[in-house]
Amino acid sequence: MTRVACIDIGTVTARLAVADVEGGRVTRMLKQSTICNLGEGLTQTGAISRAAADRVTECVDSYLAAAREAGAPTVCCTLTSAARDASNSDQLLNRLGRRGLHAQVIPGTVEGSLTFLGVAQDFAGHRILVADNGGGSTELAVGRMDAAGSGDAAAAGDATSGAAPAPKLALDCVRSVDVGCRRMTERFLSAHDVPTDQEVMAARAWARQLFDDAVREEKILTLAPERLVTTGGTVTTLVAIKLGLVPYDPRRVHLAELSLGDVEGLLARLAALPVEERAKLPGIQAKRAPVILGGAIAVAELMRAVNFDRLTVSESDLLFGLSICAAATAEGTANPLGWEPELTPLR
Repeated sequence: MTRVACIDIGTVTARLAVADVEGGRVTRMLKQSTICNLGEGLTQTGAISRAAADRVTECVDSYLAAAREAGAPTVCCTLTSAARDASNSDQLLNRLGRRGLHAQVIPGTVEGSLTFLGVAQDFAGHRILVADNGGGSTELAVGRMDAAGSGDAAAAGDATSGAAPAPKLALDCVRSVDVGCRRMTERFLSAHDVPTDQEVMAARAWARQLFDDAVREEKILTLAPERLVTTGGTVTTLVAIKLGLVPYDPRRVHLAELSLGDVEGLLARLAALPVEERAKLPGIQAKRAPVILGGAIAVAELMRAVNFDRLTVSESDLLFGLSICAAATAEGTANPLGWEPELTPLR
């Protein structure tokens, strides 16, 4: 068993995982999540603000301390959509580097692949479409993971090495689409505290067009996934609002289902409320209230574009996939994605 710490810095949320990994599977994980809003104002300025960078670095300092306390010997750090888009990402990377952290800005295809690797552990043997709906982008990945030990190759590997074989991963396509809750909010939904019908319709049309283009170009419908599995703060929050979860309970959210009717009902409810009232809804983090409507619109239009009227929500997200890859790098074993995170020793 290998213990690793992973930090993921997204457009809205920065997250820490300390995970135990064995045989290519996460057996235990402790997570922390902080809304830092790295991408705040990015749509207008094209740059990460000083205040946003300050919030992130302060959060990372606390995460590094927590990882050391949890006994993780190494840590890796990834940054996603906001850092990909910003003209001054190097300044934030330099800040993180001064903390001894080898942070990596990863492409959308790597982000989508890591998320798929994490999610697919719960759906072995099934071709699934995984959607990671974030603050700046949505990653779509179609593929299949076969259970550890299935297939002749896996059996042969087990017989020769004596080690438990890792699950076998096959990805049919991975696509990053620039539709995210903060990007959409800043582009369409920030002019009025309660957006107009025209603003909501414009946001819907924009998201639907981008999703339709991606679905067509990647031939996702032809790949015939059996299930749509979605991860990210929007869908977990929608479940929490639907169930009125106070406090938040990941056990009730993981593998919960939302119908298109559920999403549309919650969307209509959110669209009718000013941000201050959204923040009071049971199940929502107050800092997510400004962007949750944009996220709900993205999820609804994605479901229409991929022709699913029901989705499954997963808590096993990018951090799970990143933990698996980090453990493989630490052990010097085969990496299921062929992409290796940079590990920083924790002293």
